[in-house]
Amino acid sequence: MALTAQVKDELARLRVDRTSCRKAEVSSLLRFAGGLHIVSGRIVVEAEIDTGVVARRLKTSIAEVYGHQSEVVVIAPGGLRRSQRYVVRVVREGESLARQTGLLDNRGRPVRGLPPQVVAGGAEESAAAWRGAFLAHGSLTEPGRSSSLEITCPGPEAALALVGAARRLGVQSKAREVRGVDRVVVRDGEAISQMLVQMGAPEVATVWDERRARREVRGTANRLANFDDANLRRSARAAVAAGARVERAFEILGEDLPEHLREAGELRLAHKQASLEELGQLADPPLTKDAVAGRIRRLLATADKRAQDLGIPDTEAGLAPELLDP
Repeated sequence: MALTAQVKDELARLRVDRTSCRKAEVSSLLRFAGGLHIVSGRIVVEAEIDTGVVARRLKTSIAEVYGHQSEVVVIAPGGLRRSQRYVVRVVREGESLARQTGLLDNRGRPVRGLPPQVVAGGAEESAAAWRGAFLAHGSLTEPGRSSSLEITCPGPEAALALVGAARRLGVQSKAREVRGVDRVVVRDGEAISQMLVQMGAPEVATVWDERRARREVRGTANRLANFDDANLRRSARAAVAAGARVERAFEILGEDLPEHLREAGELRLAHKQASLEELGQLADPPLTKDAVAGRIRRLLATADKRAQDLGIPDTEAGLAPELLDP
């Protein structure tokens, strides 16, 4: 089951006893998933939802908290709809429910944001508002570079109200408009986990944290492996380049070469893939890494100076371009 579906399933089965929280959840769910319609002069409240368990939760809450009966209409997949949808509809007392849930103000005008009782509520009411909004139009992506907990909003006022509710919960979120659609997004991994727990989905929060930790460990391991691999390639390239330059140095200098520099160069040619430390251990008597590096460096510098004096190619002349890269 996708993470979004897991969150909605856990939230839809959460038991909430506090009446103010149930009201905040219903108000938010209707605001983010629903709308007001005029049918034969009557105000009808509708909410279109993507899962049956959420539709049943909303129907039950409307009956138990507000005392109104609603009907659930199932819409089969078709056209742009790829999956079955559920419409919770209140017809007989739609205007009364709209006023009670804050969809209409005292003058009968539609409320664009969240109702005042939700905006002025405490942390529990704010969490309930986020729960309702997520059940209506929320999504959670897998942990990764573009991971996010996102709510699609009916307008900028509702988005800003939701950002304010998140702030009361200690969670940073951002409202933004993408292709004409208002959204509220939480991107930080810790903040997403915190919001899941606040909304009432601790089981999914645990799964999220485990997947995020696993991904971070795998990413760290990959970075270290790539780093080690790059170092090995760089070392091998440097050893090959040094061997080729030593060969050219012997050609340039001939017999006119101090014995200790010749020995260092011969070690390099005999063991082209060995590190400087390994070359030092092979020397007789053994040398330090710095001593071997210094002797090879002096050998190449001597040969390059002789080549310059004679006007002939130096030790780097025959190297392939990739061997000259740092």
